[in-house]
Amino acid sequence: SRAPLGGRSRLARERPIRTRSGASRHDDTGKKQSFGGTFASERELGCKPGAGVQPRAAATADGNGSEIAAPQLTPVKLVPFLVSIAFGLVVRFAIPVPAGVTPEGWQLLAIFVSTVAGLVIGPLPVGAWAFAGVTTAVATKTLTFKAAFSAFSLDVIWLVVNAFFLAKGFVKSGLGDRVATYFVKMFGKSSLGLSYGLTVSEGILSPSMPSSTARCGGIYLPIIVSLAKQAGSLPGKTANKLGAFLAQAQLQTTAHLSSISLTGAAQNTLGLVLAANLGHPVANPWITWFKAGIVPGLAGLALTPYIVYKLNPPEIKDTPDAPKVAAKKIEEMGPMKKIEWMVAGTMLLTMLLWIFGDKIGMAGATAAMVGITLQMLGGVLTWQDLLNEKGAWDTLIWFAVLVAMSAQLKEFGLIGALSAKVNAGLTAMNLGWPAVFISLHVAYFLLHYLFASQTAQLAALGSAFLATMIGAGTPPILAALTIPFHTNLFGGMTHYASGQSAVFYGSGYYDMGTTFKIGGIVGVTNLLIWGIVGGFWWKIIGLY
Repeated sequence: SRAPLGGRSRLARERPIRTRSGASRHDDTGKKQSFGGTFASERELGCKPGAGVQPRAAATADGNGSEIAAPQLTPVKLVPFLVSIAFGLVVRFAIPVPAGVTPEGWQLLAIFVSTVAGLVIGPLPVGAWAFAGVTTAVATKTLTFKAAFSAFSLDVIWLVVNAFFLAKGFVKSGLGDRVATYFVKMFGKSSLGLSYGLTVSEGILSPSMPSSTARCGGIYLPIIVSLAKQAGSLPGKTANKLGAFLAQAQLQTTAHLSSISLTGAAQNTLGLVLAANLGHPVANPWITWFKAGIVPGLAGLALTPYIVYKLNPPEIKDTPDAPKVAAKKIEEMGPMKKIEWMVAGTMLLTMLLWIFGDKIGMAGATAAMVGITLQMLGGVLTWQDLLNEKGAWDTLIWFAVLVAMSAQLKEFGLIGALSAKVNAGLTAMNLGWPAVFISLHVAYFLLHYLFASQTAQLAALGSAFLATMIGAGTPPILAALTIPFHTNLFGGMTHYASGQSAVFYGSGYYDMGTTFKIGGIVGVTNLLIWGIVGGFWWKIIGLY
């Protein structure tokens, strides 16, 4: 557990065999390897070194004397399948349809619940189960084909996919290794120190880069992958050496970084627009936001990496010699190579387009596509590299399916009906504004399990929740700021909670159970941090 961060494990030294999909990369010998998937060595698979993996299934002659592997069935896992279906059947037939909800909307909720349940317990791989879910929605005429696949044209979906491609160029060029080595040199005495170093660097960048998905997928995922690879930590058996911890810690700290400044996340300004539409504009919005968010945000940044460290401890903890090893490696690397300069230049251009995209009318996904196209024109990436990024295409399927289902739940009136029911119940209880304020935030948190987008939830529920809070006596500026604050804080609670959550989950460094466990615990912790620390701070600065 105390192997040098720059060292290589036995698994890394043996020639790896692809056992799960991922993009290709090259090892130290120049042979191609799978990157982004699970690796197993020939020795672990029972093969003689150098012989490759032999099929274990019975083989038959193909008529030319050659042997071919007999096909094998890989059916659905029966118990998880039945449990997943049971969740949906209970919703559809055992729970009465609430007033104001159409039968189609309730049936879609049942399919959505079964789909999410299956994504958690895994009767099929994630993409396959999402495909089965959307197929059910279309086949039962719950959704039209157009509605079911409407999310495939959304900017945020393609920003997630493009982040995988940018990460590929970062790693393939060797620039990722170089940057990771610098991080090891500066912060590498411990795994926890690495996490805090990454957090500080994102904190500097976040105010000028409002897409948290672009930050995480285009910059920090490639760095984390390179750091983990140096430690011999790859998706699969060795993920817990370092990669799983760094990925989860960065995902969870991004929630606080997105909340500290108004420009830290794309959806932040939407919250203030909704408040203004209700007649409560926020004066001097950037300063007002920063003043309210800085203290609870810093508290969250100080605690979150340590909390994730305890919940998902890395096997490599102390690495006292790592900075020395990193310094020596930097010297051996020599000056940056042409391919590295090309990736650095295209990434710099992409970042500038992300920063100034709103001013020039360029969406985040389009900016990423410009960078990817330039890398293909320059020879950094090939089309085959993109095709081999199976994690990107898998994420495209399941994430777009969940976003589309979530949007259609709103279109069918289900979200509005649930919101109205909650609001009516609170109004009937005649509670004071603090109780209404807390109750609505708890409800807002729990309802995110039905949403595959932070912006979508804010757009769907923001106005209703703000109106109810303000109507109960909550100071308008307090309500206007805390709803979008909260929208950032649950960005890591599920693998579909946000674009950045989908990016990190797609890296393969942690499984579904870990996602929901850490996401749920840290999500609740975030609410407590911002509720307690923020509550005292907001009283001091006069928000209530």
